[in-house]
Amino acid sequence: MTAFRALELLVLLAVLAGLVALLRHRNLFLKVLAMDVTSTAVISLFVLIAARDGLITPILQGHSPVVDPGVAAAYADPIPQAVILTAIVIGFSVQALLLLATTLLAHRDPTLDVAELDLPEPSGPGAGP
Repeated sequence: MTAFRALELLVLLAVLAGLVALLRHRNLFLKVLAMDVTSTAVISLFVLIAARDGLITPILQGHSPVVDPGVAAAYADPIPQAVILTAIVIGFSVQALLLLATTLLAHRDPTLDVAELDLPEPSGPGAGP
């Protein structure tokens, strides 16, 4: 097994661990943490896939725009890097929003148990059938 395959396997295990934790835990804060682990692992998987072709930064040295085709194959593709950078920024903002909502919910119920956060059923006159 190559080192690249071992890294892919570790990242896929991190994705699986995040998904299992997301389904298993009842605490809302732990669910947000599991979502962060999953998104970080998915971003790492995309970085690994983008680095499969080459690892050299695609910055040309000198004034010549002509590149040897053998050397051009070793360059890393910059498009997935830009997409991943955007995904990191969006993931950070979503995580900040989720943590804010979790903090506001913690004032209502400090345990942050998902089952206890359900709204109680209305009772009294006009409550419905």
